[in-house]
Amino acid sequence: MIGAGLLCPLSCRFSFRLFAYVRSLFPLVALGMLLLSSCATTREETYPKPSYAVASWYGREFNGRPTSSGEIFNMNMKTCAHREYPFGTKLKVTNASNNRAVECTVNDRGPFAAGRDIDLSYAAAKEIGLTGGGTSRVVIEVKGRDESYIKKVKVQTAGSAGPFAIQIGSFTDASNAERLKAALTLKYSNVYVDNVKIKGAQRYRVRVGNFDTLSKTIALAGKLGFEGYPTVVVRADTKM
Repeated sequence: MIGAGLLCPLSCRFSFRLFAYVRSLFPLVALGMLLLSSCATTREETYPKPSYAVASWYGREFNGRPTSSGEIFNMNMKTCAHREYPFGTKLKVTNASNNRAVECTVNDRGPFAAGRDIDLSYAAAKEIGLTGGGTSRVVIEVKGRDESYIKKVKVQTAGSAGPFAIQIGSFTDASNAERLKAALTLKYSNVYVDNVKIKGAQRYRVRVGNFDTLSKTIALAGKLGFEGYPTVVVRADTKM
């Protein structure tokens, strides 16, 4: 049995320790509230304002061929080609003549014809009643991006002695290589097609370069990869 004289000091010491413990938790509680409030904050994405453009479409002629992003073009999927937007960008395209709209994903570069701003796949063009004519005035609105299109940089070279190049694609069909080269040339310089034979088979390798330093090569490859191009850093041949 605890005496009355001992009960008060013990209970007082216990109360004091409990108070000290609770007070020590205050910074943790405050930190937790701060973290929760920061997690609850919604990040606002900023996109370009809707803009008018001239749209055309493409279909059967390119069906089954590789796009600039590396995907195989399917005329029955709602995709599009644009000169600037990163691959995976989701666009809402509204036909200004009938107010019909479609959402499509940028997976290709183009158009290359003067006076045109966006090429819609057959399926996307059909959705807004565009297939009956050659071109139409449209309104383009950015709705977001599928970030799975962002590519990681691969490095297939050892050592830091150059020259280096960035390989974007390798084809057995020269026309596919030339189309990819044309797409890259819209924005990048020093794009070339390297013609080689590998195990007796002719290959057409589309590359950007050449560069003296590995760091500079990887930096540009990262930019290309973020845009959605598959990139491999390789040791380059001395001649282009």
